[in-house]
Amino acid sequence: MKFLSLVIALLIEQARPLRKGNAVYAAFERYAELLEGHLNAGEFRQGVLAWLLAVLPPALVAALIYALLHRLSPFIALVWSVLVLYATMGFRQFSHYYTEIQQALREGDVATARDRVNIWRGGGAGEFTAGEVARVSIELGLVGSHRHVFGPVVWFIVLGPAGAVIYRIAALLNEDWGSRADPEFSEFARFARRCFFWLDWLPARLTAASFAVVGNFEDAVYCWRTQARSWAAKAQDVILASGGGALGVRLGDALHQYDGLELRAELGIGDEADADYMQSAVGLIWRALVLWVFLVFLVTVAHSLG
Repeated sequence: MKFLSLVIALLIEQARPLRKGNAVYAAFERYAELLEGHLNAGEFRQGVLAWLLAVLPPALVAALIYALLHRLSPFIALVWSVLVLYATMGFRQFSHYYTEIQQALREGDVATARDRVNIWRGGGAGEFTAGEVARVSIELGLVGSHRHVFGPVVWFIVLGPAGAVIYRIAALLNEDWGSRADPEFSEFARFARRCFFWLDWLPARLTAASFAVVGNFEDAVYCWRTQARSWAAKAQDVILASGGGALGVRLGDALHQYDGLELRAELGIGDEADADYMQSAVGLIWRALVLWVFLVFLVTVAHSLG
């Protein structure tokens, strides 16, 4: 059942992608803004309550509908699982940026490539070199594939449709509440950041492991061990260290800004990023996805055989 749900959702998403800013996401963003507006007074306990009210009702609804439909017919429950996966995962929610950037770099149009990265990244790309544009695009693509595909799949396998809903909403709240630099917002957002850290801890390492398996295993493991040393390392660092090693490309490192350099840790190993490495990253992600689908198929067969 979960294998079929995953395959069908992926096929539908490729044919008719659900873009960011669609009605489902827009409705949730309004709901999250409403919770923040009514509950945020800068305290940790208010952030806990807001997070629970944002995450638990949709997850419970997803689980309840699935349970009721499964009693009526496994086929109808399958349709519901596909709809939930379609709404919570998908490459095409971000891949149009990646494609446009890669095409612009191949045509030597660095200005257009910078502009697309600027929109995707949320600013700060105006002084990037062509290599930096490619490097940051690969980083965004690897992390995006994890956040939009591999992460939801892990929790869908563990908890069914409710798991995919919990992960996706937690990721959205982390992006919105957890990423704000306002010190007065920090305490309210702390619970959202910590919850997503723990929800993403295992999926991030499974994604990193799959990149290693389908790429250069030795270099991926070396970069993972040496560049994301801490057990509590950020998910993004683990994924980029393994992905950079698997591809044989340097990620992280300094980026040109108007007022100097944005200093970042070195991740990955090998050559400077370019449009060709961007294409290699696409291949790495798709090979990892095929590996995951195959493993889900094996688990499904084993479960059906008892």
